[in-house]
Amino acid sequence: MLNPRASNDDLTAKARIRNAAMDLFAQYGESRVSLRAVAAEAGVTLGLVQHHFKTKAGLIEAVDQLVVDYFDAAVSSVPPTGTPGEVAAARNEAVRAMLSANPAVVNYVRRAVLEPAETRLRLLESLIALTRREVTTLRDTGLASTSRRESTQIVEVLVRQFGELLLAPMIDAVWERVAGPGDRGKPRLSITVREDQG
Repeated sequence: MLNPRASNDDLTAKARIRNAAMDLFAQYGESRVSLRAVAAEAGVTLGLVQHHFKTKAGLIEAVDQLVVDYFDAAVSSVPPTGTPGEVAAARNEAVRAMLSANPAVVNYVRRAVLEPAETRLRLLESLIALTRREVTTLRDTGLASTSRRESTQIVEVLVRQFGELLLAPMIDAVWERVAGPGDRGKPRLSITVREDQG
């Protein structure tokens, strides 16, 4: 799978700044990280950060896009061939593998989804747009049901992918406390979205 962070742009200061910002925002939250801290982490001057991104909002927007690119690369790595269930399972697994390999993406998304700030809705809106595009493609090619509402399918995909991401720390903590000596294999979260028939 293509790593959006390791593109040719990563040779540039702009990409190093964006990557450093994602790491710091994921670890500490955006409100606790100054542009000066990002500059120090990236090994550049504050002026260069401001030159490329103007403001902290511009830098956050670039990091949001990087996160969307990670999801896009994971989903796009699975060709739309096979049964609808196989394609959905393979794409979910590709996202799971991407998140497992990129803890900064996980922490960044957790903060973005759980923090109620209005500015954080941009990342969610971008991920919804990406999911809508993928669901539409699958419906058009006959790999997703057209008898179900598209809106429900979008919610289902996002809840499946984010449910595990958001609840994994709790599952890990509970499992550590309840697993007995003979227990093998931690339970895996499974979330189902049902369409309201009312």
